[in-house]
Amino acid sequence: MDMYADVVIAGTGAAGLFCALSLPADRKIIMITKEDAKSSDSFLAQGGICVLRNEDDYDSYFEDTMRAGHYENRKESVDIMIRSSQDIIRDLIGYGVKFQKAPEDDPGEDRAELLRPYAFTREGAHSRPRILFHEDITGEEITGRLLEQVRKLENVSIYEYTAMTDIIEEDGKCAGITASGPDGEEIRIHAGDTVLATGGIGGRYRHSTNFPHLTGDAIEIAKKHGIRLEHLDYVQIHPTTLYSEKPGRRFLISESVRGEGAVLLDRNMNRFVNELLPRDVVTGAIRKQMEKDGTDHVWLSMQNIDREVIMKHFPNIYHRCLEEGYDVTKECIPVVPAQHYFMGGIWVDCDSRTSMENLFAAGETSCNGVHGANRLASNSLLESMVFAKRAARKIAEKK
Repeated sequence: MDMYADVVIAGTGAAGLFCALSLPADRKIIMITKEDAKSSDSFLAQGGICVLRNEDDYDSYFEDTMRAGHYENRKESVDIMIRSSQDIIRDLIGYGVKFQKAPEDDPGEDRAELLRPYAFTREGAHSRPRILFHEDITGEEITGRLLEQVRKLENVSIYEYTAMTDIIEEDGKCAGITASGPDGEEIRIHAGDTVLATGGIGGRYRHSTNFPHLTGDAIEIAKKHGIRLEHLDYVQIHPTTLYSEKPGRRFLISESVRGEGAVLLDRNMNRFVNELLPRDVVTGAIRKQMEKDGTDHVWLSMQNIDREVIMKHFPNIYHRCLEEGYDVTKECIPVVPAQHYFMGGIWVDCDSRTSMENLFAAGETSCNGVHGANRLASNSLLESMVFAKRAARKIAEKK
């Protein structure tokens, strides 16, 4: 089967959806996704989305991102992300995203006017609270709203259970993709521009917070065509996922839980690390403690967090842990590190262009250098949308 579009987007996570919404309405867009449209890691994000609180926050936000990334970040990309953050939040609010409101007695004088109505939380390696959130399902709130908006667009068609199998290369340029449909039929989607937004590589790991079907397909295809890749060894392990002996995806215990006061304990219920250090540092400390104690997990205590805060800010975590037999308001829960995020991927410039003409990449499958060697908490949703929007703008300039 042959199909034709102005733009084809592989992936229906935050990057793919935001790109589609940012493209001109006169462009015919085809989107495909390997499973159903909601089975992207963007829907799983718990903690929140970072934003520049005000101009006085710029230097500390920049330094926090660089320090977490071991100063291997591309400074230009970090600057673009931070300076674009308030515009992205404005867009999201316009799409109907509902962030947690600040208490009525909070005048919001320490933040930009756009952000004054909203509450902030803090996560590891952040020098101050600068993360907007919706309970502990921020990714679902944001990505779900984006999907609702995309489904309203008459110029966009979404094909679920359709897996990208290759790109179409003509005279060294990308001319679309090939895919396998729900019944195994081969589909050729011809397009003037192609955007790869296929997510991470967690499906290649035994323990991961990712959906198992996210196996780095775009990376393999890029390698086959000699498209530039970067930092394929930069894989982030999240320190705290709910320990289980059951097979399958690990349930993430958001870093914002530790930002609100939860502490990590060894087998003797003694604290052993500063929980707000960067993720790779906390992960290393947990692994060292597990080896020392001869255990398969450590413990996370939320006793320092008021029950009201837990029920309001972390209802999803509370109910999921309860399903596994743990009441986080009364007892510790077992946690273990698991693969979480891929900082490497298909090399792109600051406009999300790959080394092949007419081919763009955005989101976790791309590497624009924002995260360096280790991603700062809650920068992922922001980064994916900032650079997806820049890809859309570059595509729009072509006609």
